[in-house]
Amino acid sequence: MSIPHSAAGLQPGTARLPLPAAVDRHRIVWPYAITVVVYHLLALLALLPGLFSWTGVALAVIGLYVFGTLGINLCFHRLLTHRGLNCPKWLEHGFAVLGVCCMQDTPARWVAVHRRHHEQADRRDDPHSPLVAFFWGHVGWMLVHNRDLIRLGIYERYAKDILRDPFYRRMERSALYPLIMLGSWAAFFLGGLAIGLVSGKGVARAAQFGASLLIWGVFVRTVVVWHITWSVNSASHLWGYRSYETGEHSRNNWIVALISNGEGWHNNHHADPRSARHGHRPWEIDVTFVTIRMLQSIGLASGVATPDKRTMVAPPIEQPAEP
Repeated sequence: MSIPHSAAGLQPGTARLPLPAAVDRHRIVWPYAITVVVYHLLALLALLPGLFSWTGVALAVIGLYVFGTLGINLCFHRLLTHRGLNCPKWLEHGFAVLGVCCMQDTPARWVAVHRRHHEQADRRDDPHSPLVAFFWGHVGWMLVHNRDLIRLGIYERYAKDILRDPFYRRMERSALYPLIMLGSWAAFFLGGLAIGLVSGKGVARAAQFGASLLIWGVFVRTVVVWHITWSVNSASHLWGYRSYETGEHSRNNWIVALISNGEGWHNNHHADPRSARHGHRPWEIDVTFVTIRMLQSIGLASGVATPDKRTMVAPPIEQPAEP
C-alpha cells in the first residue's frame, strides 16, 4: 500500500494539506471554543496556594487512569469505535460515563469523528490531520465549523450501531450528558466539603478544600486528558517510527504512548485498527491493553481482538533500536 500523494515525502513541522473543503474557518463553534478556554482558565486556578492540596493532586493523577484510560482509551476508542472487545452492558455504560466526564463530546460523536479519521487519514477530508498544521490537528479542528461533521449526517454514516443503544441515544436527545458533567463537579466539591467538615475544619476551610478537589480532580485532570488525547491526533502523525506501511503518516511515538497508556503506538493501531492491543512488540508498553486482559481474566471482557498475524508479519518500514 502506498502513501497518498498528498502525504508522501512530507517533512514534519510545515503545513502540507489544505483545510478540509467543508470547513468554514470564519465560523467559530462557540460552545467548543468557550469550553476549551474556560476549562484552561479554571485549571490555572490550581496555581493559587489556597487551592492547592496533595489530595487534589492525587485525584488528578488517579483520574488520568480512571477517566482517561478507562473512559476514553478503553471505552470510547477500543470498545465502542473499533469493537476490539466486548463488556457487559452495565460495565460498558459505566466506562462510557467516565468518558463523558472527560468533556470530549458524546460517545456517538466521538466514535463518528474517529471512524471518519480512519477512513480519510491524512487526506484532505480527515477531520484533524496535523498535515494541515500541528495546531489544527491538535485542537484547531474542533473550533471551526465543518459541514462534514454535522451530527445527523456523520451519525448516519459512522455511528448507527452506537445509537441503536437507548443509553447512547439518550445522550443525544436529553439532558443526560450535562447532568453527568454537573454531577461529577458536585461529587468532587461536595466530597471535599464533607471530608473537611468531618475532619473538624470550619465551613470556609472545608469549602476551600472542596474547591481544591474540584479544580484538581476535574479541571486540571480534564485539561491534561484533553492534551493527551489530542497529542495522539497531532504528534503521533508527525513524529516517531513506523513499523508498518499503512498508507498515511501514523507513527509510534514513545512519549505519547507513555503518557496515554498505550494510545501512542499509533502506527500499530492504524495497521490493525480493530486490535485491542496497540503495543505489538515487548517493549511497546500498553497499559490499556493490560487493563483489558485483567478484565478478561475475571470474566468482564470477551472477544478481545489481538493483532492479525498478517499484520504482525508485514515488513516493517522503520525499525527502532530495541531498548
